[in-house]
Amino acid sequence: MEPRKAFEGPNATYVKNSHARAPSTRIRLWDLPIRVFHWSLAVAVLVAFVTAQIGGSLMEIHSKAGFTIIGLVVFRVVWGFIGSTHARFASFAPSPAKIRAYVRGRWQGVGHNPLGAFSVFALLALLSLQATTGLFSNNDIDFNGPLYALVDKTLSDRLTGLHHLLSNFLLGLVVLHIGAIIFYLWFKKDNLVKPMVTGWKEVQSGKPAAQGSLVALITAIWIALVVVYAVSSAGPDEVPPTSTPSNHSTSAW
Repeated sequence: MEPRKAFEGPNATYVKNSHARAPSTRIRLWDLPIRVFHWSLAVAVLVAFVTAQIGGSLMEIHSKAGFTIIGLVVFRVVWGFIGSTHARFASFAPSPAKIRAYVRGRWQGVGHNPLGAFSVFALLALLSLQATTGLFSNNDIDFNGPLYALVDKTLSDRLTGLHHLLSNFLLGLVVLHIGAIIFYLWFKKDNLVKPMVTGWKEVQSGKPAAQGSLVALITAIWIALVVVYAVSSAGPDEVPPTSTPSNHSTSAW
């Protein structure tokens, strides 16, 4: 190992050591509700995408995946106001000052960085639009969205087309998200996945996240369940007749 060498100059004294590292602290970063939300959303989106591509009898599963996504998004929005420290939108909402600091390499913080914050807000907004258009969509063959009967066919067709278009944007955002994870792991040696699994992260400086209360958690879950129940029961009681399943790629979400 290279010996430590002290260098003194007129303005500073420092130690040269290629193996020296700043001390790190292990903190609780992501709480359990956020971690469950994250992985549940990943599974629900994957199921929704696959079943939409296959279509046919799997559209019923696609619909259930869509309701699951609605509930998860509503939960995340509520938790973003009353949840744990780093789950709250106010803690990571990007500001001009934060963006400038990040671009210049001076941003210091834990949780979502400014670019990650944009990704979170974009994902929630896109999933909200995707879910809303899917509620009114149809595939002209054997499946209608739960709120299809509340609008005329022309509007439903337009919303269906928008729904298909948004799915492409969603796929692109997911690819960017995975790419960012690989970039941080490979070039910055920062594993973003591990803290989302364990909840813990090694940081140079920072305080553990204050956990959300049990009352806040129950409130967020209750609101999410109420919204899912409302949208799932708002349509007509009669189920449209089912014709021969289609093998074409369709999407009711």
